[in-house]
Amino acid sequence: MIKIFSGFLLIGSIFFANAQYGTLNAILTKLEERKGINQNLSNVNIDDKKFVVIKDFPDHTERNFIVIKGQKATYVEIFDDKASGESTSNVFSGDIVRSKKNIISLRADMLENKKVPIPVTKTLLLTKLDNILYLIDINSKDRWIDESSFSKTKASSKK
Repeated sequence: MIKIFSGFLLIGSIFFANAQYGTLNAILTKLEERKGINQNLSNVNIDDKKFVVIKDFPDHTERNFIVIKGQKATYVEIFDDKASGESTSNVFSGDIVRSKKNIISLRADMLENKKVPIPVTKTLLLTKLDNILYLIDINSKDRWIDESSFSKTKASSKK
């Protein structure tokens, strides 16, 4: 009798744990979708897209661009010195690889048409929030915004 009762208790606890797991999994999936982690963006075309990130520091401003054309990419760094007002830039070129899980790997191994010994690499997560495309740098957590989305938002706020 104790074995039968223990068997029913074991089966009931497994069923209950499975039901809790299913609920917990559904909640986590909704949170991931809200955060932009678990999106199906395989049909989103990023060809001819330009992504921008701007960082403001006390002594200078950094503007970085990633321009994607097919499997080729251009990575541009512009440094604006606040004291002197001078700007310097680095233009890297290379290639990208896009995975099925919205991961984009950038490898820029040419600096102004000269091979560099250590290429600039970025691992980016493609996300979409409020119809705006972003690339989130997996290492630094920088958010690169699609320039066309930014231009539309800026233009519509001026009207």
